[in-house]
Amino acid sequence: MLIRELRKDETEILRDFLYEAIFIPEGVEPPERSIVELPELRMYYEDFGSGRADVCLVAEDSGRVVGAAWTRIMNDYGHVDDETPSFAISLYKEYRGQGIGTKLMQGMLELLKDKGFRRASLAVQKANYAVRMYEKVGFRTVDENAEEYIMVCDL
Repeated sequence: MLIRELRKDETEILRDFLYEAIFIPEGVEPPERSIVELPELRMYYEDFGSGRADVCLVAEDSGRVVGAAWTRIMNDYGHVDDETPSFAISLYKEYRGQGIGTKLMQGMLELLKDKGFRRASLAVQKANYAVRMYEKVGFRTVDENAEEYIMVCDL
């Protein structure tokens, strides 16, 4: 498994990984793929690469990108302030549970630290199994609502 930075000609794959990042509880019908075209979701990929916190690492297996972790400063679900990049991460289902997401998260946190950011944030649904992984790499809950934890990692 190769972990590398996203190339400029690959930014379109962020739409696919954004869809994969949508947490679908057991027994719930997945939304249409077009959901990623909603304005509140387009902010995760539109004009990616134009902001100072637009950073992305991908996991590549035999030449195929199978996962991505990316950040931007945006007013999304995990927004805490205008200096803190918000995370998005996902893997194709068949690659989950193998430690790839942890490697992507650790790599991204190191990259953000190297770029001078002091912390990173994310929002995660309380029922999502990934909460434990986020805690393991250093995120802590700073706020919550009925469905989600807002988590921050100090770099």
